[in-house]
Amino acid sequence: MQFFKTMSQKRLGMMILGIIIIGIAVSAFRLSEFGVDPFTCMNLGISGYLHMSFGNWQLIMNAAILIIVFFTVRNCVGLGTFINMVFVGYIADFLCWIITECMQITAGVGFRLICLCIGMLCASFGAALYMVADLGIAPYDAVAYIIQKVTKGKISFRMGRILSDVTVMLAGIVACLVAGNNVWLIVGLGTILNSLLNGPLIQFFRNRISA
Repeated sequence: MQFFKTMSQKRLGMMILGIIIIGIAVSAFRLSEFGVDPFTCMNLGISGYLHMSFGNWQLIMNAAILIIVFFTVRNCVGLGTFINMVFVGYIADFLCWIITECMQITAGVGFRLICLCIGMLCASFGAALYMVADLGIAPYDAVAYIIQKVTKGKISFRMGRILSDVTVMLAGIVACLVAGNNVWLIVGLGTILNSLLNGPLIQFFRNRISA
């Protein structure tokens, strides 16, 4: 209880809002059918190969990465870490279900382009929000910090994010191909743009948000 008393309401609100926005981003990428963000690409590829729900597999993958984060950049772990790793996948699953099953919206080109833009902006802005809140970040988002630490600053956070994004994107493509699934359902223009621009955009928003 004392932990929550010492936590500023603004920071807590920023963290929760950031995680909700990231869930929206993941669902928007999936609905755009232009390819999802790199981490989602890997998780959709592997979960499809294993015939497991996206939300369940993402939780398992986050838990595995969390172990590495705990022993390398422990300062990145906090309440936001656990809320992010548990809820983002399920938020995305829920929103996709609402739009495709309940509302039965037809994915025309215009709708898909809007979803792509929403996904790009929300992914970066949401991550920047809860990073600035400094209440812990998602295990995957901490990977860029691990790269920065291991290389003793020779590779910046921005470049580390690009490297990690490209790596997990390739892992998702391989898993999808091995499973015999349609790779274009998870990788496309949106995935490539996210791989190259997400790190710089996160840094852009972080520089303009204050806790």
